Amino acid sequence: MTSTKPETIVLHAGYRADPTTGSVAVPLYQTTSYQFRDTQHAADLFALKELGNIYTRLMNPTNDVLEQRVAALDGGVAAVALGSGQAASTFAILNIAQAGDNIVSSTDLYGGTWNLFANTFKQMGIEVRFADPSDPENFRRLTDDKTRAFYAETLPNPKLQVFPIRDVANIGDELGIPLIVDNTAAPVICKPIDHGASIVMYSTTKFIAGHGTSVGGIVVDSGKFDWEKHAKRFPLLNEPDPSYHGAVWTQAVKPIGPVAYAIKLRCTILRDIGAAASPFNSFQTIQGMETLPLRMERHCENANKVADFLAAHPKVTKVIHPSKQDGESRRRADTYLKGGYGSLMGFELAGGKDAGEKFINALELFYHVANIGDTRSLAIHPATTTHSQLSEEDRKSSGVTDGYVRLSIGIEHIDDILADLTQALDKA
Repeated sequence: MTSTKPETIVLHAGYRADPTTGSVAVPLYQTTSYQFRDTQHAADLFALKELGNIYTRLMNPTNDVLEQRVAALDGGVAAVALGSGQAASTFAILNIAQAGDNIVSSTDLYGGTWNLFANTFKQMGIEVRFADPSDPENFRRLTDDKTRAFYAETLPNPKLQVFPIRDVANIGDELGIPLIVDNTAAPVICKPIDHGASIVMYSTTKFIAGHGTSVGGIVVDSGKFDWEKHAKRFPLLNEPDPSYHGAVWTQAVKPIGPVAYAIKLRCTILRDIGAAASPFNSFQTIQGMETLPLRMERHCENANKVADFLAAHPKVTKVIHPSKQDGESRRRADTYLKGGYGSLMGFELAGGKDAGEKFINALELFYHVANIGDTRSLAIHPATTTHSQLSEEDRKSSGVTDGYVRLSIGIEHIDDILADLTQALDKA
């Protein structure tokens, strides 16, 4: 039985029972290596004539179930699990771009991604051009013959203004450029592939796992972008690859399906750089994913109530949450987010930085941590933590002021969440 319902997908996609033991729970395959049947079997695996397990840096049966479930949840054809969300962002680009190429990225990004794009990729010879997503045409204006991808976050932290996925995807379709979307903050409530995204990625550390025990990332291939049609723009997929006995990836995978992007990522970038997902972390993530749709409902319900509470509080000058937006920002939120506006929010205190520090230090229920998407409610001061490596100008352009406080609303009882916010604000 197949289903398109997220509540069913997260429990059943990619696995029914272990063929040897009959185990219903997904087993943890904590192994580095796999016994080949014979020399021909080994040769066929390395030649891509047969798909199977070679070494856990490349693939693992536990990781495979996670990959299949996330791909099914998003409507993709394949996925590659990785060691972290940062690895997913990096690999998603390195799979199609090399020195001398460029990508066009939204300015509205997580601080770690901004630093990766503005500095580390620059050292690799890959230019990242930043486009203000308030006007989708900015992506077209920054595109040239060396542009290999558009990149964005669905619900960018910290601005929390939903990205115009369809508008930018349509521009990409005209120009032959795939849109890569980081959907970390909006699993279940947004499906970027349905709106034209070619590649979706997550930090599974956050909402997908939910329990705050396991770092991970994943890249999902929609299977909808025609890499072969745009062969001149994507030589890494359409010209013989000297690192894999001259394989032309768009041709090599045709008997399997439209998975050239995912297979190349696994067989070259993951093989060579080695940011492999831990099977144990994938096992833990699968446990958390089983309740993901239910958790997202509570996250969103609680967040709406917190946004209303903060908006009415005399010490709060501004609340940043899609439920409090209007105009084009609200239209985008209502277009792309279904079932809720997410659990992330920010707010500004009238007392500025000093008040923000007092507020953080007074919290008792909320955890003061550098994470989002946990079942627990979390809080942080981005200007001195997650975005501290950025210049003042870059911080402000990403939406982080000195007095900005970020909240990730958990699934505790709303009365307890509001009580903690009340006593902390009294001391701010």
